Amino acid sequence: MSQGSATRYPLVLVPGMLGFVRLLLYPYWYGIVPALRQDGAQVFAVQVSPLHSSEVRGEQLLARIEEILRETGAEKVNLIGHSQGALTARYAAARRPDRVASVTSVAGPNHGSELADYLHTHYPHGSVKCRWLIFLVRMVGVLMGLLETGYRGPKLPVDIHASHHSLTTQGVALFNQRYPQGLPETWGGHGPSQVNGVRYYSWSGTLQPGKTNRGRNLFDGTNRTCRLFAKTFVREAGHCDGMVGRYSSHLGMVIGDEYPLDHFDIVNQSLGLVGKGAEPIRLFVEHAVRLKAAGL
Repeated sequence: MSQGSATRYPLVLVPGMLGFVRLLLYPYWYGIVPALRQDGAQVFAVQVSPLHSSEVRGEQLLARIEEILRETGAEKVNLIGHSQGALTARYAAARRPDRVASVTSVAGPNHGSELADYLHTHYPHGSVKCRWLIFLVRMVGVLMGLLETGYRGPKLPVDIHASHHSLTTQGVALFNQRYPQGLPETWGGHGPSQVNGVRYYSWSGTLQPGKTNRGRNLFDGTNRTCRLFAKTFVREAGHCDGMVGRYSSHLGMVIGDEYPLDHFDIVNQSLGLVGKGAEPIRLFVEHAVRLKAAGL
């Protein structure tokens, strides 16, 4: 077994909205966990509330971090969060920087999601359309809960309104006022690479005609969904992954923000059906090597 990704501290993978550990035999981080472990890393894919605010999810993550530290004897962890998982990880690091060595945002809406803003405007709270959307999301959440086989802890609370508000530009702006660690001072720039002893990194992708709509994505319905969602973007029209804008994703050291990956491809979903030339697993393995080189 190679030890190239054997970081000093365990890697903790934090899922986004409607995230899970494993549905029946299908993992959220498809192919990523075994690739990291094969390369020597100690990896934990954790579960937090699939639908709730980033702060509530962050408190759940902090509790899970304490369990991992007791189990491994490590002093800290490296957090890697996808989508809302990035905000969840940022919260945990801001509250307990003594427990977190690094935070890596993977397609994280660190300045909010224009898709969430669109839904807020066109499906206003209390409207018939909003109630139907909430019902649909709730049913999806229930079904996923029934299929979840990778989490065996207590039942996690659900608050769909809090979850949605946590992803809007306004909601994330409030979050950023309280937890600004790693944020760029200028739009589209890099943020500080280290705050309170915690290293901050990010990477993300964009929809790229001729690449992200080719290859195995021809058979991936989630890519079509991302292309549809991308039509709701205005400020970052043409520069998003379908759910998160290129510059909105920036946090700390920006490793890259134009990988040919949609919002699902970036964690190798679905079943590894990604676009032409895309290698999402390689990004995670290379990052583990990066963390190891930094002594993390």
